[in-house]
Amino acid sequence: MTDPIRVLLVDDQALIRIGFRLVLEAEPDIVVVGEAGDGAAALAQTAALEPDVVLMDVRMPGMDGIAATAEIVRQHPSVRVLVLTTFDLDEYAFGAIRAGASGFLLKDAERTELVAAVRAVHRGDGALAPRATRALLDQLAPHLASAAPAPASDALAGLTERERDVFHAIAQGLSNIEIAERLFLSESTVKTHVGRVLAKLDARDRVHVVILAYEWGLAGTA
Repeated sequence: MTDPIRVLLVDDQALIRIGFRLVLEAEPDIVVVGEAGDGAAALAQTAALEPDVVLMDVRMPGMDGIAATAEIVRQHPSVRVLVLTTFDLDEYAFGAIRAGASGFLLKDAERTELVAAVRAVHRGDGALAPRATRALLDQLAPHLASAAPAPASDALAGLTERERDVFHAIAQGLSNIEIAERLFLSESTVKTHVGRVLAKLDARDRVHVVILAYEWGLAGTA
């Protein structure tokens, strides 16, 4: 058996943390290793407990979830952050994605959605509230375009032609199954290509690939 996914819960409301704990600990492959009530405590607990995934509220007193996410990603690059928000068009959630979160989920999501999101983030797939995906990308685009990143031609030079196809598909938000159908590949082959794309672009996960594509003006290309 593989080791369970270690989750740290961060929210300033104890009742919400209890609710999430009950949902997650009912799963055989997930264990809640700790809790924190603000961003500063989240940083300390991340260092002490080494979770795989941090379930992060964004609106908290003191250090908020955006600042905490940025620090966790900087200090612990292997840790994935999944942001929880009340509204699917919340500017705080967008800020957290920019800070390095691997996705965000609505607090009123069904338990199956929450569990699936934790597993997806842990795999490196990223997770976004479905209703918010397009709004997130549209809202990020003008800010990312002005970031003046390295030319895409340099960054993509190391990709094979097939890996570039996969890169563009990821940038459009396609799942592995959808990519497999589009490119006439098996899902296992797609997973291999996705892994290589992430490694070659030094991307944290699929969400990071989408952001890179927007920065390079390639998100809408095929």
